[in-house]
Amino acid sequence: MPNRATPRRPLRISVNALQLSGSIALGLWLGFLAIALTGWLASRFGFEPPLAPVAQAVQYLGKPASIEPVAANPMFEQYQENLRKNEQQQALDNARNNLRNQANPKCQFWLQQDQTAPNEKSRANVLQFCD
Repeated sequence: MPNRATPRRPLRISVNALQLSGSIALGLWLGFLAIALTGWLASRFGFEPPLAPVAQAVQYLGKPASIEPVAANPMFEQYQENLRKNEQQQALDNARNNLRNQANPKCQFWLQQDQTAPNEKSRANVLQFCD
């Protein structure tokens, strides 16, 4: 007996852009929710992150060593003192060479005092009264 095949009809596919976009958005949203829920469940039921052994080791060792200030090093202290003196000398030189200070009587007085009898007070006053 001959087998008669029924003729195939063409399959019509219609695409609705709004429905397709909505389906994609819904799929992305559900995927995001699934990932968030999985992460929350993993953290809730004892999943330890890979850094947990390191944290336990740090707790075992105790408090990390605190950084102490540099011990009294005479060479370092001398270096800092020299820097301070150089900055102060530069400021005094700038005050002496500034033309605006020529008309300032207080500045002229303290510049003269610092030149004849330099001390901390005269230097401080030069820096205060001169530009």
